[in-house]
Amino acid sequence: MLAGCGTSSGLKINIYMSPEDNFQKVVDGCNVKAAGKYEIVYNKLPRGADDQRLQMARRLAAGDTAMDILGLDVTWVSEFAEAGWAEEWTGQNKAAASQGVLQGPLDTATHNGKLYAATKNTNVQLLWYDDRVTPKPPATWDEMMQKSQELKGQGKPYEIVFTGAQYEGLVVFYNTLVASMGGHILSDDGKSVVMDDGAVKALELLKKVSTSGLTDPSLSNMKEDDIRQAFQRGQAAFQLNWPYVYAAYAKDKKADLAHFKWAVYPAAQAGMPARTTIGGFDLAVSTYSQHKPEAFEAALCLRSPESQKISAINDGVPPSIESVYHNDVPLDPGKPASADNPNMASQYPMREAILAALKSAAVRPLTPAYQNASTVMSKILSPPSEIDPQATAAKLREQLGDALQSKGVIP
Repeated sequence: MLAGCGTSSGLKINIYMSPEDNFQKVVDGCNVKAAGKYEIVYNKLPRGADDQRLQMARRLAAGDTAMDILGLDVTWVSEFAEAGWAEEWTGQNKAAASQGVLQGPLDTATHNGKLYAATKNTNVQLLWYDDRVTPKPPATWDEMMQKSQELKGQGKPYEIVFTGAQYEGLVVFYNTLVASMGGHILSDDGKSVVMDDGAVKALELLKKVSTSGLTDPSLSNMKEDDIRQAFQRGQAAFQLNWPYVYAAYAKDKKADLAHFKWAVYPAAQAGMPARTTIGGFDLAVSTYSQHKPEAFEAALCLRSPESQKISAINDGVPPSIESVYHNDVPLDPGKPASADNPNMASQYPMREAILAALKSAAVRPLTPAYQNASTVMSKILSPPSEIDPQATAAKLREQLGDALQSKGVIP
């Protein structure tokens, strides 16, 4: 593992992370900055999130010293920290990893009040619509459902599409509704079940929209790309999805791109702005790394403002550092911005809406038992049309309580 390859020291720092098309460009840039001190090696994990987590968990459980930097989904940080696999960020490293980071993303990198990762990127869903069908985006769910009903009567695209399949996407959607109702699923410390009135009201809204006749007939099987395609086929008037859909629309329907618009999520309650659930990735340093100082240094470079801008422009992943949203210097600062030398303004026209959503965002319950809790929630919430708000809430209270009793890492 330590054979020299373009470095004066021969030291390799291994990062294990999900596949990201242009992340190697970030790695290459950080290797140039390392100036031979070490070489960062990008080890791509499987594409599926469950497979990524399982591979890392198995290797770390065996005390694998070859893993230096861990690319963690934001829902895994508490679990890996509790298992003793992620090194705490302290001192100057903590200060550098926290500087300028939006609060919501920063919360995902903490466990029990301590920082265990540095935010690489975040993510947040928006409301997407066609201004030829809906000139003005709805401000509330009630307004959106009313407009959808009117469009249906006019024979126009009318569906409201969101992730209704039995998987993490449904949990994310429900968590957004709960937070937007001012509710809680778990306590803030993730140690007990709450399922308060706001959580019940969210079940009522999920049931209402799912049985309204305004969703896609395949709602209970729809994931992110299913709803994207339903919108692009002209079935839906309103799509609740991640920002990647803009690049996909630009590629598939370039002639119509000028009419593809976005807005922050509609409010679940009038007068209370929506709180949209965030996603993204954080970078942790493995407890078993034999090169921790270099691993912290490398991780800081891989998620620096410059690196986050490169990833945002090339791969469409929203930055976790606020200043990057306002940075309109093109990728090659020595040349003017162009199609071949893009900047944030050209690649991220929805950046102000993303930033606004992030400033009031919600995080998923921060608990080491999140994987268990997510599995329980997705099962009980599916299919959404069969939700009985009070009975479903009681079932969630009972089974989430059992899920929280799990110890250590969920297999």
